[in-house]
Amino acid sequence: MTVRLALFDCDGTLVDGQAGVVGAMEAAFAEHGLPAPDRHQVRRIVGLSLPQAIRMLLPEADDELNRELDASYRRIFRATRESGQLVEPLYDGMAELVTRLAAQGWVLGVATGKSQRGLEHCLAAHSLTAHFATLQTADHHPSKPHPAMIEAALAETGAAREACVMIGDTQFDMAMAVNAGVRALGVDWGYHTTQELFDAGAEAVATSPAHLGDLLP
Repeated sequence: MTVRLALFDCDGTLVDGQAGVVGAMEAAFAEHGLPAPDRHQVRRIVGLSLPQAIRMLLPEADDELNRELDASYRRIFRATRESGQLVEPLYDGMAELVTRLAAQGWVLGVATGKSQRGLEHCLAAHSLTAHFATLQTADHHPSKPHPAMIEAALAETGAAREACVMIGDTQFDMAMAVNAGVRALGVDWGYHTTQELFDAGAEAVATSPAHLGDLLP
């Protein structure tokens, strides 16, 4: 039986995690006496691994400052999560889509710039953990758009490239799918524009979770 694998990005695709990311990044910059980064630019780097995201926000930072900002962000974000103040709402209709795909026999996974701990907390908070067979995170792989996360998910599930689709809201997700030789489907409710998704290799861009389900026969 053919394994059909649907890999989801997390922030901007499954959940709207921008508030936590923006808040933690602003606090981390403030700890080091730096002006707050532009919030629009912070939203645009959601999905990248943290060191690469910081380099894009502050390209003039040396390696030491990059490491210090990385550590500050992780500590602040973790404290926000552990205090119960982290807000990562599930997009409307996404829980129903996940349940629908699982019932249709899809194997589901996540490929995200989040940490393993952060992803596991997010899925558990929305009672989605049981639906996902493979979790690929920034703890274990190079940043998107490197194809390592998809390669690992394929190996873990036994899915063939032609039976795998990567679903995400950023050009990083679409480029990762192209680099891995799998289908790329975008969603228009996240942090990059529809045109950016198409330019990066999306074969289609869903306008709602229900529409996304229709694109996954």
